[in-house]
Amino acid sequence: MTNRPPQNFASASEVARRAGVSRSAVSRTFTEGASVSEETRRKVLAAAEELNYHVNHLARGLSQEKSRPICILGGDLHAPYQSALLEALTRRIQSAGRAAMVINTAGSEADSRAALHQTLNYRASATIVLSGAPPVSLVRTCIESGQHVILINRQGQIEEADHISLDHESAMDDACHMLVRAGCRSFAVASSTNESPSLVAREKLFCDRVAAAGFEPPRIVKVGPTSYRSGAEAARRLLPGSARPDGVFCVTDLLACGFLDVARNDFKLDIPRDICVIGFDDIEQAGWEGYALTTFRQPIEEMADAIVRRLTEKQLETDLPQSMTFHAFPIWRKTVRPDN
Repeated sequence: MTNRPPQNFASASEVARRAGVSRSAVSRTFTEGASVSEETRRKVLAAAEELNYHVNHLARGLSQEKSRPICILGGDLHAPYQSALLEALTRRIQSAGRAAMVINTAGSEADSRAALHQTLNYRASATIVLSGAPPVSLVRTCIESGQHVILINRQGQIEEADHISLDHESAMDDACHMLVRAGCRSFAVASSTNESPSLVAREKLFCDRVAAAGFEPPRIVKVGPTSYRSGAEAARRLLPGSARPDGVFCVTDLLACGFLDVARNDFKLDIPRDICVIGFDDIEQAGWEGYALTTFRQPIEEMADAIVRRLTEKQLETDLPQSMTFHAFPIWRKTVRPDN
């Protein structure tokens, strides 16, 4: 009986013996462009299938850029926007013939750092850092290891990295204009204690636009992380009493969903007659009939395409870091009144 690794994968030497060819013939069969006869190729492929043989690209190609995995760092991967972004990225990376390694940074920094070092041991060639939780110190570790790093919605952090960002300024111009045009005159922001660069930018820019339009500064409520529960609690703090705002911007759709449910169910408000609400991200739930949330769509598919294109085209020795900015488009549904 032939000894096998615990995964029950055969070795190249076993395939060579079964096919009756040399070890080098097996290697040439699985090397693109290498010279091997059709008869030898047929024998090797038949033996490989019979023995469940798979080429160990990691072991044989660590020195080749295209054979090395791509790491994705992200926290709160269960959140709708993050999971949608992760799905788009991994799909594009795999279509490009690369392997993706995902590191969940939602735990302690020590645990996240230990997991990250595992990817460094596998010689990941690049790291994509999702918006949100991963701390700057982890990103620095990737850069110091010689990796190509791409940051998503973390503009202003780390000059040595590529940046994929949204044009938050024009989006917040639109958000303020939409509410003012709907007749809103008293404003509030439901924000998050996570305070990632993108969330902070939305919060600040929206408040700036409201002030520039001649209104009182919005009341800002942030009672917890970016979650449905935080949005619900923000509504409980903002809606009682006569000082209730009539225009609310939620820095994410998930916050907006919690806010809307409490506004409708606990306070019996008619949306948008009594109060207008705008979200951001255009997650799947925003389009559900129960929410029909007016929001801003992040172009996730286009962002993923640009990231993978950058990963496959960049010449690591010569290219300077690049910044790419995308526009978030307003999606009109039913939580903002028509023009007054």
